Amino acid sequence: MKNTWTIAKRELKAYLYSPIAYILTAFFLLVGGFFFYNILAWANEQTMRMMQSGYPLDRLNINQMLFEPFFNNLTIILMFLLPMLTMRLFADEKKMRTEELLLTSPLRLSSIILGKYLAALIIYTGILLLTVTYAIFVFLYGNPEPAPLLTAYLGLFLLGAVFIAIGLFASSLTENQVIAAVVSFSSILLIWVVSWVGESGPGAWRGILTYLSFFSHFKNMVGGVIDTQDIVYYLSFIFLGLYLTRSVFEFRKWR
Repeated sequence: MKNTWTIAKRELKAYLYSPIAYILTAFFLLVGGFFFYNILAWANEQTMRMMQSGYPLDRLNINQMLFEPFFNNLTIILMFLLPMLTMRLFADEKKMRTEELLLTSPLRLSSIILGKYLAALIIYTGILLLTVTYAIFVFLYGNPEPAPLLTAYLGLFLLGAVFIAIGLFASSLTENQVIAAVVSFSSILLIWVVSWVGESGPGAWRGILTYLSFFSHFKNMVGGVIDTQDIVYYLSFIFLGLYLTRSVFEFRKWR
């Protein structure tokens, strides 16, 4: 674990000493804030109309009206953001010709992979925590339910963790950071398309394709439902991404 944290600290310094983390954070907050403002304006307009029509205020669900569409929009941003966050993790090592030196060091391969993954996950968690300011604003002027909101944040964290694992694997395949980002984004997009096909496909295939979709599991959590099946699904994909990354280097070792 000590070696893993050593690699993680090295990668965190690389993120914080370069503009990439700050640019991506600003991009995420800017676009996320734009979505939040527009959804909030829409929810406020809908609330006013319901009040005028005599709809009881105690039956209004702020979480459903505001936070569910907001979190669903954040997943779209993450599809672009996280491939750019992870594209340099191994691709930069190859480009700088430091990969062989790193892999032949006394550190275990699993510690190197986990350390790089942990660094990206910490940066992502920091970015995610900044969006809590939106929720604080709503709590000051409204009465949303905290439990579904926390569940939605857990779902967003796990979804991002899966995207980072995919990005780490993509970065291990090439020394070109742009290609790594494109491979990562394309993989995520492909699984997103799977969810569309699953919704309109025949009965047997619909269940299989819907289960394979990242976003069908996320919808459960953003709706306030924590299912062990969803947690296991995300953890399995994280493990798969890390395992495939390790397999890439094991293959090169024996080639």
